Amino acid sequence: MIFARMVKYTGVALATAFLALTSAAHAVEDKKDYITGYIGYFDVIRNDYNSAQFGAEYRARPLQYAIRPMFGVNVTTDGSIYGYAGLNWDAELIKDQLYLIPNFAAGLYHKGDGKNLGGAIEFRSGIELAYQLPNAQRIGVAFNHISNASIYGHNPGSETALVTYSIPLDSFR
Repeated sequence: MIFARMVKYTGVALATAFLALTSAAHAVEDKKDYITGYIGYFDVIRNDYNSAQFGAEYRARPLQYAIRPMFGVNVTTDGSIYGYAGLNWDAELIKDQLYLIPNFAAGLYHKGDGKNLGGAIEFRSGIELAYQLPNAQRIGVAFNHISNASIYGHNPGSETALVTYSIPLDSFR
């Protein structure tokens, strides 16, 4: 059962990466660090513990092939907190304008009065579509899935739908 779920999640991640690779014109190496804020809806599909979600993320400049480290935290109006670290990839669909950004992260979750996801260690995978403005700021929409990949006996998972706004750190200089 655990193996089957891991295969399922790995398949989804590989399919997302393949889609991004085949549809992207080419990856961009913009050498900018970003601060991203987001707001959205937690548990959007199952709707068991729906709540508003707010978060912030630091997206470091790309290491290679437009893959960048990210660190973030989000909270829900039910008091859930998730801190995470991972990677995202800026796949440029339209030069300097449109980006498909698949991502994967691992982190620690505290349920507060919100949804019991099974344990403290949780994994997040997601996809974002972002439009870059002329000043290099980006506005986007994102969809994420968070679960523990069946490392615990209880693994309900949850999905979030978000609106994102990213500002290059050099904008503050």
